[in-house]
Amino acid sequence: MRYCYAHRRFTLYPQSLDTWNLSADAYTDEFLNKVREMGFDALEVGADVINGLGTTGQALADFGKRLADAGVPVGAIRSGGSLTNARYAKDNRERLFNMIRAANVVGAEVVNSALSTPNRYPTSTTMANTGQRRSQDGSRDGEMKDYETLSQTLQAASDRAAEHGVNVTVEVHQNSLVDNSWSALLTHRMVDRPNFGINPDLGNVYWCYDEPEETMEDAITALAPVSMYWHCKNMYRVHHPENHRAVYVRTNIPTGEIDYRFAISAMAKEGYSGYMAIEGVQMGDQFLHDGQSVDYAKSIWAQFE
Repeated sequence: MRYCYAHRRFTLYPQSLDTWNLSADAYTDEFLNKVREMGFDALEVGADVINGLGTTGQALADFGKRLADAGVPVGAIRSGGSLTNARYAKDNRERLFNMIRAANVVGAEVVNSALSTPNRYPTSTTMANTGQRRSQDGSRDGEMKDYETLSQTLQAASDRAAEHGVNVTVEVHQNSLVDNSWSALLTHRMVDRPNFGINPDLGNVYWCYDEPEETMEDAITALAPVSMYWHCKNMYRVHHPENHRAVYVRTNIPTGEIDYRFAISAMAKEGYSGYMAIEGVQMGDQFLHDGQSVDYAKSIWAQFE
């Protein structure tokens, strides 16, 4: 198994930066050395970093080479955004195609997208990002015409990516048409491209609603055969049934409520060979907690290798 660091905190003295708004210069030699020492094989890099370099050209190629020389090449590029929403789809489609071009230059294996949009109802208690009764743009409200539009765009993106030897994945994600196993399987079937797959992020299934739509065991069993990239995070759920609300506390992979021993077993049984991308902690010592996560994952995968 190969391990990709999808860091969700970016702090190493004297730097303490917003992990969603980084530049290439933030990836210092010290940071890259720490990532390699934790046991990761690659890094997930956001579109914000790529856009700062340009999606083609020498600056991007040099960035990819610098990370590869440090022992943690760019394994995946994080794109994202709805491909069906009237306001955002055009820009998000352009971003997706730009990230595919960039992946070819920087040497990334996969371009991953979560198909969500910014919260359109900021004052409504029924439209928060996670843990409530309704999820903005969720599959519960989706229509076939939405999935037809989505699949056409993903087919075009996958065809373009195939020219460069790049894979395209859609992340199972709250506030999107692909937010559980049945909607992910539907999308995968409709796109029908060999270099298109699913990112079965169980954490996003778990915290999408106040009560999860399916068990994590059922979700990963259904999605393992069509998975091509895999975000992994963990959390504790605190349910307030009288308020139809749940809140979630992030933690590292071995100590949360999602059973990653079961999940890894399901992926191993299906012969999964993509990256296991550890979505790191958001608070505290990221190198302690994220190191524990990758150590735990390696100990379970070792039983199957």
